[in-house]
Amino acid sequence: MTDAEWVAVRPLLPVPGLLRGRGGQPEAYCHRAVLDAVRYLVDNGIKWRAMPADFPPWDRVYAFLRRWRDHRLAREFHDRLRAAVRTRASRDSEPTAAVIDFQSVKADAVVGADSRGFDGGKLINGLKRHLVVDTVGLLLGVTVTAADVGDRTAAKALLQQVPEAHHRLAPVWADGGCTCSLVEHCLAVLALVLAIVKRSDDRRGFVVLPKRWTVQRTNAWLMRTRRLARDYERRTTSAETIVYKPMSLPTTRRLGLPHPQRA
Repeated sequence: MTDAEWVAVRPLLPVPGLLRGRGGQPEAYCHRAVLDAVRYLVDNGIKWRAMPADFPPWDRVYAFLRRWRDHRLAREFHDRLRAAVRTRASRDSEPTAAVIDFQSVKADAVVGADSRGFDGGKLINGLKRHLVVDTVGLLLGVTVTAADVGDRTAAKALLQQVPEAHHRLAPVWADGGCTCSLVEHCLAVLALVLAIVKRSDDRRGFVVLPKRWTVQRTNAWLMRTRRLARDYERRTTSAETIVYKPMSLPTTRRLGLPHPQRA
């Protein structure tokens, strides 16, 4: 990270238990160096043991990421960063609308059969990411399942989690894969208006769909990182945590900070 990025990111990081009077040992490595190591891993798609010597030891970086995964600190950090971005853009810190979409990714041979499946529609053997983003394209929630899990089934579970953290959501835009039964369920149970954005049958080739283009751009951001272009995680919870890491790059850019690779 650049110095400007670190100044903006540091106060948003979760405070270690030692500094909150909860005991424990002091942190052995600077959080800036550990975050840089995680972002390097996700961006370049390297193996854990191939971590360059410029970063802390790979097992310490993995322990840091595992702690963030188990305590859901990656989502907490991203939520704080997203609120800062929305405030800087003269928007409310809490979103009032969202977009949902799904993305299937091939799995590597190291991924076990218990966390992978076959998507018959896209002919992909791997996992499926289910994303809910705000109208800016920043994450509100993510669930990773096997690729054979239906879109409506995963969307029902994901949309049940998101309103608990974001109470002001009203409309949620989705694609034609979400049928009327899901629309009725969201309205009756979750008090959410699920609006379907369909592609016109008269149009051919690539078409930019209203509202849905924001979540499709988010999918493109994720696929630019090698660790997410293919699934290497043995646990779906690890895959969910990894998703939040590359999202910090476009988020910090929206704060008006320089790109770390161009600084």
